[in-house]
Amino acid sequence: MLESILQKDKELLVFLNNLGNEHWDSFWLLITNQFNWSPLFIFIFYLVIKLNGWKRGGFIIFSMILLVAFSDQFVNLIKNTTSRLRPNNDPEIQDLLRTFIRPKSFSFISGHATTSTFFSVFTILLFREKYKYIYLIICFPILFAYSRLYLGVHFPIDIALGILTGVILANFYFRLYKKVDKKLFG
Repeated sequence: MLESILQKDKELLVFLNNLGNEHWDSFWLLITNQFNWSPLFIFIFYLVIKLNGWKRGGFIIFSMILLVAFSDQFVNLIKNTTSRLRPNNDPEIQDLLRTFIRPKSFSFISGHATTSTFFSVFTILLFREKYKYIYLIICFPILFAYSRLYLGVHFPIDIALGILTGVILANFYFRLYKKVDKKLFG
């Protein structure tokens, strides 16, 4: 059964990846680069300081940096444990894909999907009572994760389970953050 699911996963990726065309290639290469999202992160950090001041805001920003570092290391642990080849390195389908970058690390689960979802859901939980439009930040992980399919470097299951992992971790981390915040700032 697992083999059947993994085969369907490969077929779905080949289909989705081949929907792309050269007019959109540079856009998705831009989207997949996390440094191009810096203005979003700076804006979120600005909102944190604006709403909470420097002391509490600094703690929140430190918490956000910790969550990204934890998420990155957690994903690497899973990737190195499962050792699933990336689509661009999978001999069965690599010649069927449109690829533009060729990462050598393992595929399962997507760090882009996990960390961006983790960050975004944590941000939503943090600001949902203050800013009704904060939910728009969910566009970030959706675009970010889809770029990995478009570029042929992750399978759909990598993305889906990365998003699910990000949601679970964000909710857990938010509860932990609230407890620590209450102790430190009352």
